[in-house]
Amino acid sequence: MKYTFNFIFVFLCLNVSGQESRKLIKGQVSFITSNNIYVKFDNTSTINVGDTLQVSDKNIGCLLVKNKSSSSVVCSIINNCEINKGDEVFVRNFNIKKEISKDKLESKKITIIKDIAVKKEDKKKEFQYKERIKGRISASGYSTLSNIREDRHRVMSRFSIYADHIANSKFSFESYLSYRQNINTEKTTNPVKNEFFRVYGLSARFDAHPTLSFVVGRKINPKISSLGAIDGLQVEKHIGKNYIGAIAGFRPDIFDYNFNSDLFEYGGYIGRRSDQENFFSETTLGFLEQRNAGEIDRRYTYFQHSSTIFKKLYLFSTLELDIYNRVNGLTSNDIRLTNLFASARYRFNRYFNATLSFDSRKRILYYETFQTEIERLLDDDIARQGIRIRINGRPTDNVNAGFSYSKRFQSDDQNKSDNIYLYLGLSKIPGIGGRVSVNYNVNSSNYLQSNVLSLRHSRTLIKNKLNADFYYRLVNYIYLNSNTFNTTLNQNYYGVNLSLYITRKLMLSVSGEYSNTDQENNYRIYTKLVKRFNSKRKK
Repeated sequence: MKYTFNFIFVFLCLNVSGQESRKLIKGQVSFITSNNIYVKFDNTSTINVGDTLQVSDKNIGCLLVKNKSSSSVVCSIINNCEINKGDEVFVRNFNIKKEISKDKLESKKITIIKDIAVKKEDKKKEFQYKERIKGRISASGYSTLSNIREDRHRVMSRFSIYADHIANSKFSFESYLSYRQNINTEKTTNPVKNEFFRVYGLSARFDAHPTLSFVVGRKINPKISSLGAIDGLQVEKHIGKNYIGAIAGFRPDIFDYNFNSDLFEYGGYIGRRSDQENFFSETTLGFLEQRNAGEIDRRYTYFQHSSTIFKKLYLFSTLELDIYNRVNGLTSNDIRLTNLFASARYRFNRYFNATLSFDSRKRILYYETFQTEIERLLDDDIARQGIRIRINGRPTDNVNAGFSYSKRFQSDDQNKSDNIYLYLGLSKIPGIGGRVSVNYNVNSSNYLQSNVLSLRHSRTLIKNKLNADFYYRLVNYIYLNSNTFNTTLNQNYYGVNLSLYITRKLMLSVSGEYSNTDQENNYRIYTKLVKRFNSKRKK
């Protein structure tokens, strides 16, 4: 009897142990976001980060535990499982049994291998390109009718598109085109060009690798924006936080902006980019040589820097140093500072920010293009300098205000000017609604003084469909030293603009303006139709 009792006791203990080893810990999906799945449990003490969870109707691991609390876990989807809120989830608790069988070890090994494969697949997905296409096309007409001048008419159209990674591929395309035609009613015997077609951008990009790209066509490189548009090939390679680039092509014609095969240029640049939570910085240093019919036209170095510190201080600067000159057949490498611009904007809080900028510019000298005028241009080689300060504030949610002061000057006291601008905007006006803004600008230069006062009222006539602007502007000009005495001119402008949103991406606007002086009355009509498109390709 004693032996029989002992046998039954051992059998019961083993049976309980076996049942515990197969015990299921059940939970339920409580919340789903675009990145995470939240699962609620009674207790998570035996669940570890890195464990996989199963859904009741699936025989594979569907959720990978990324984080946990005492009663819930945060997971990511694996094995392409479909998870819904309220699904029953469970994990087998193998931790109660001290010894793990060979079969269970093999199962654990397979699970780990699957998890590693899933992580590798997720990493690959990070480098997959996603299509993004956005663009804008517009057509507009502008007419001026005068009581003492010939009427003038103009039509214009613009087209821009940015197609990034077309069909989720490595190819991208962008363009910005403009066409303008002037319709002159005045008869003249002199031929006048009335049609203007401009290609400001037209390029294709191939991303051979996330760190290596090739661009062909006309494009402004944002890292070396002071160079302007480049017609040719641009290559850029990133190595960690550093990058290196090369360009070879042609600069647009300086007179009509068309393609000119005589204006060959080539160069390269290096830089460093740092992008952290509280600090962003991008700095580029490069060299460029520009030619005209095979001869050196200009050779210079350039520097560009932009940074954001703690999302409060924004800095930007660019500099150009010419290192080549050729006068009367004599060549030298004297250094000449031709362009310097620096700006800083500090955001004190969401209601107040201030900007300070300085620039110093000299006329760009192309020694082959302007070879017959080089000596005259060098005699007038004076830097035009300027400084500007701007302050913007929002004392309350319904009030915006701003002030700016800018000054232009040069050493010979020519081309100097002082400009003061004040702005006040009020929204949600009691009784009338809409928004009212008042602007005042005063400018003083060597030959002109001007005072401009502007009032504008903007409001919605039909919600999400029709907006209107009504404005009045008073302008006073005093022309200095005009026939040995000052001449004063006053102008009044009255205008209205209506914007009709036919659809969310199709807008028609019509503007009318009347202006008058003591001697002249003008009527202006401006119409514009704009179509925008923006699409994302779904995988």
